[in-house]
Amino acid sequence: MSAPTVNRARLSGAAPVYLSRPAPGIIAALFCGYLCVGLPLPVIPLFIHDTLGFNNLVVGLAIGVQFLATVLTRGYAGRLTDQHGGKRSTLQGAVVCALAGLMYLIAAMPGLSPMISLAVVVLGRLVAGFGESQFVTGCVSWSIASVGPQRAGMSMSWTGIAMFAALAVGAPIGMLLYQAYGLQAAMIACIAAPLLAGGIASFEMSYTNPAGERLPFHKVIWQIWREGLGLMLQGVGLSGLTAFASLYFAARNWGHAGLVMTAFGIGFIFIRLVLGSLPDRMSGYRVALWSLVVEAIGQAMIWAAPHEVVALAGALVTGLGCALVFPALGVEVLKRVPPANRGSAMGAFVASSTSPTAYRGPSPVSSPVSSTTLPSICSALSALCSEPGSS
Repeated sequence: MSAPTVNRARLSGAAPVYLSRPAPGIIAALFCGYLCVGLPLPVIPLFIHDTLGFNNLVVGLAIGVQFLATVLTRGYAGRLTDQHGGKRSTLQGAVVCALAGLMYLIAAMPGLSPMISLAVVVLGRLVAGFGESQFVTGCVSWSIASVGPQRAGMSMSWTGIAMFAALAVGAPIGMLLYQAYGLQAAMIACIAAPLLAGGIASFEMSYTNPAGERLPFHKVIWQIWREGLGLMLQGVGLSGLTAFASLYFAARNWGHAGLVMTAFGIGFIFIRLVLGSLPDRMSGYRVALWSLVVEAIGQAMIWAAPHEVVALAGALVTGLGCALVFPALGVEVLKRVPPANRGSAMGAFVASSTSPTAYRGPSPVSSPVSSTTLPSICSALSALCSEPGSS
């Protein structure tokens, strides 16, 4: 589909022409831009703890503050997307994320006191959260707008793959740059990645949300709070794995803790590639319910695992279960708000998936049992919140 075709359809008032799959440029931009989230994750904690000399609590707070900023600015990002389109929000967010990388680079400059460097890092994390909020909300809404609401589930599956892949690739690249060339090299990558994303996005067709009545953001939240709560509780399973898997494996004298997220990622990406459009063909609530059952089974396998291989299999099953919860509930979110509010709805909904990550940073829970039973219970509660009858 060419740009003139889309423009002629809009000018003539005809029904919009949608793509059969999300625009590749949007997905590529999301992957590149979200690298700025993955790249500093293993690096900033080492810089604050080893170089600046602060304790683990300060490290956790400095990391978690970005995700708090992301959650608190989703309302603005949603309004920006609703009023000006996902492309505008994406480009604006990419610039802000690059600015955050510049602040990280400044914090690493020699001659600054530890306290000043920490303050600059925290400010950079806040700026990064603001930029991520705009960038992700814009990309997710833009991708949905490119395929239409009838393929929203498939669109969210692909945007989720791009974000998960960026985290999986970004973290080891950031660590490699840090170990080989120092913090400055890793932070330069944090600047370059969102700028590259902005360059890719600038060449992609702009798809805007439909015009019409727009609800205030607090009313949008009220319309989708059940779906958001379900997504937030479901996300505790993944947060538990990333935060406590190494402790759990160490307590059992097992090696290969690094394979936990690999096993999770295999299951997650496999289901999204094979069944990513399933929420578009049947009830999203039903897909989410059964996905949560599978996730809870995976968490129970990890909790009761007598051997390492069973725990890794549990991580794989957890990934299988987690994969479709976001697109399945996201499809139902779009049905609950006016078309003109899709950007705000996606902003609020995506914020729900960020919340467990924010709380994970300085969490006092360190018991291997707690790290697995808590996600299992939350997954069960999430299933109840997501039943079709509860909507």
